Amino acid sequence: MAEPALSEIESERELRDVYPIMDQLRPVGEDRFVELVGRMREESGYRLFAIEDGEVRGLVGVVLDTNLYHGRHAWVHDLIVDEPYRGEGYGRRMLEWIEEWADERECSCVELASGHWRDDAHAFYEAVGMEKYCFTFKKDLAAESPY
Repeated sequence: MAEPALSEIESERELRDVYPIMDQLRPVGEDRFVELVGRMREESGYRLFAIEDGEVRGLVGVVLDTNLYHGRHAWVHDLIVDEPYRGEGYGRRMLEWIEEWADERECSCVELASGHWRDDAHAFYEAVGMEKYCFTFKKDLAAESPY
């Protein structure tokens, strides 16, 4: 069997087709998802890729960014494997692909944040060689959250 392939999700139809998978991580509603991805693309260059093995098995959303502590780097906003296919290597393959993609774009690292309650995700990230190295903090403001 061939290696699962990653391809970019670009059209509104493709976004709507993959929303049931994204909904498992980001349950914002299909229309809001399409709207937010459009804004993210405009504001930050967000790109969404799907891993396919006959059908879409997972999604990874990423932006290229530059800051004072990493220089140019890839920030993974979303990483989700369709629930029935978790544990089959799709998440690992997506992260390997993003690492290669980021390296080709002269990034210093791949970085992501994960909710402190997501112990299984943290174990996975560490198993694929990612380092837990800082905390992310937030303070809610008056603007409406997508949730």
